[in-house]
Amino acid sequence: MHKSGSSSSFGPGGLDLTQAFFRPILSAAPPSPTKRHTKISVIGTGNVGMAIAQTILTQDLADELALVDAKSDKLRGEMLDLRHAAAFLPRTKIIADVDYAITAGSDLCIVTAGARQMPGETRLNLLQRNVSLYRAIIPPLVKYSPETILLIVSNPVDILTYVAWKLSGFPSNRVIGSGTNLDSSRFRFLIADHLDVNAQDVQAYIIGEHGDSSVALWSSISVGGVPILSFLDKQEIAYEKETLENIHKEVIDGAYEVIRLKGYTSWAIGYSVANLARTLLRDQRRIHPVSVIAKGFYGIEGGDVFLSLPAQLGRSGVLGIANVHLNNEETQRLKASAATISELTSQLEI
Repeated sequence: MHKSGSSSSFGPGGLDLTQAFFRPILSAAPPSPTKRHTKISVIGTGNVGMAIAQTILTQDLADELALVDAKSDKLRGEMLDLRHAAAFLPRTKIIADVDYAITAGSDLCIVTAGARQMPGETRLNLLQRNVSLYRAIIPPLVKYSPETILLIVSNPVDILTYVAWKLSGFPSNRVIGSGTNLDSSRFRFLIADHLDVNAQDVQAYIIGEHGDSSVALWSSISVGGVPILSFLDKQEIAYEKETLENIHKEVIDGAYEVIRLKGYTSWAIGYSVANLARTLLRDQRRIHPVSVIAKGFYGIEGGDVFLSLPAQLGRSGVLGIANVHLNNEETQRLKASAATISELTSQLEI
């Protein structure tokens, strides 16, 4: 592992005492230059950015963590606060700066920075301000880490993932939005809660827009390998469609409730993004509902639009889209969700 960002020079004139403190063993080879060094950069150190950073550290996902923010004092404070926990965490080099040069050589760049909506501001104007902000963020990330994967978390995530893709010039497999990965976690929790089972035994996806037009894939939900709706039909167990719609509405309203109660969301999105980072950097090849370029899938044609689909992720980013069966109603809802996003992206000056 690499040294921490703090200096280990205790000797006179800043002399590095490492060589004196440790004696090398006989016939040892020098450190391998090909040893894997994983670096993650987090752009934006607000509540979401720091929850992501903290979760990355506790889950030992990186050898080096770089933090970037426009507010230098807060940035340094957050860096020091994390460094001071070194005795309780896996060893990770933690660095921070307002200069994007600090992100050089990142394997994964996570962007949480975004403009907040002002009172009376239209959604389009907010989007345009975020485009301006991204013009200052994405190009330097590309400059210093041309082989990185961009993981966009800022909202509206689907549109900003499209913006990041356009500004970066990256192939589409290396630009991903956090999308409905968290929505799907909320969905699984609610279903598990209704059935009194572990959420990890529930296979369920929310796809489409990360927002009000998202689509719950009821037709493919299974618990312990048992397809739920097919099971209910075969057992002639009646269920109300309204009950299903209410569960989906709880998913959509979940973030709003948390914001109403505590002012912001942070921990769940922190775990969600760290979960995506693990799959990407460790080539886990797991399937996550994340925002990807959707053209050509499930009858979505026309312009380039990013929305969440069940995607297999690995070290090179998006490896493919899972061929999950959608019934006619789900397909139509997904197309409507795509149209909602496409209408806004077509108005952006980019």
